[in-house]
Amino acid sequence: MAFEVIVADDHPMVRAALRGAIETGFPGARVIEVGSLDAAESAVQSAEPDLLLLDLNMPGMDGFSGLAGFRARHPAVPVMIVSAAAEAHHRRAAEQLGAAGYVPKSAPMEELTAAIAAVLAGEVWFPDLGDALDPAPAGGLPDLTPQQQRVLALMSEGKLNKQIAHEMSVSEATVKAHVTAILRKLGVHSRTQAVIAARKALGLPVG
Repeated sequence: MAFEVIVADDHPMVRAALRGAIETGFPGARVIEVGSLDAAESAVQSAEPDLLLLDLNMPGMDGFSGLAGFRARHPAVPVMIVSAAAEAHHRRAAEQLGAAGYVPKSAPMEELTAAIAAVLAGEVWFPDLGDALDPAPAGGLPDLTPQQQRVLALMSEGKLNKQIAHEMSVSEATVKAHVTAILRKLGVHSRTQAVIAARKALGLPVG
C-alpha cells in the first residue's frame, strides 16, 4: 500500500519504531520523520502527505493547542495522535478537535497498523480507553462545527477576524457569525473568555 506519512515525534527512537511498523505493515509507504510541530508544518508545505502521526508532547505542541492549530491550517490532512497519554479524556479531546484517530504508544504495533489502515480508508479510530473510569473534565467542549473549531483554534493564536477570514478564505462577516455562535455555545461574552473556557474544557493550562 503506497502512501506518504509524516511521523512527528521528538524522540528519535520512537520515530524509528513507528517508521519500522509502517514500513513493515505497508510496503512501499514513504515515511517523513520530523521532531517538532514547526517541522511538521514545513513538511506538509513541501509534500502532500496522506496522514500525519502526531505526538502531543513535543516542541511547538502545547498539548491540544498544537493539534487545534494544525487542523485549522491544514483541514485536509488526516491527523492521528500517537501519545504516551492513555487516558480517556485525552482521546475525547483529540476526537473533539478533529483528529482522525488516537493510539497510545503502549499499544501493540498491530493496533497502530490497523488504525492507520482504517484512517486511510476514510474511517476513524478511537479505542475505548476506559471512559467510565476516567470521566471528562467538568463541562466538556460543546458541540462545535468543524468551521467553528477552526475559528476557535485561530482565536486561541490571537488572530483577529480579518486574519482568520484571510486564512480560511471566507468573508469577515462569516467569521463574525462563527465567533458569535462560539461565544453562545461556550456561554461566554468575549473572545478571551472563549479561549479560556475551551482550554479549561480540554484540561489544558490557562496561563
